[in-house]
Amino acid sequence: MSPYPNTSVSVRPASEINEAIRDLWQRSGGMLSPEDEREYQSLLVEWAAAAGTSRRPAA
Repeated sequence: MSPYPNTSVSVRPASEINEAIRDLWQRSGGMLSPEDEREYQSLLVEWAAAAGTSRRPAA
């Protein structure tokens, strides 16, 4: 198994993912259900990958 991520998978632009996050919060009225929380966490990971911020800066 390769240590590198599969680059053939299309990645949505960070702005599109950000819009999905905003829509989720608006739909939920600011209170995420457990299912919404899972979706939110998944969107955050996807957004970080698309934005190139998946690594934490050095402290």
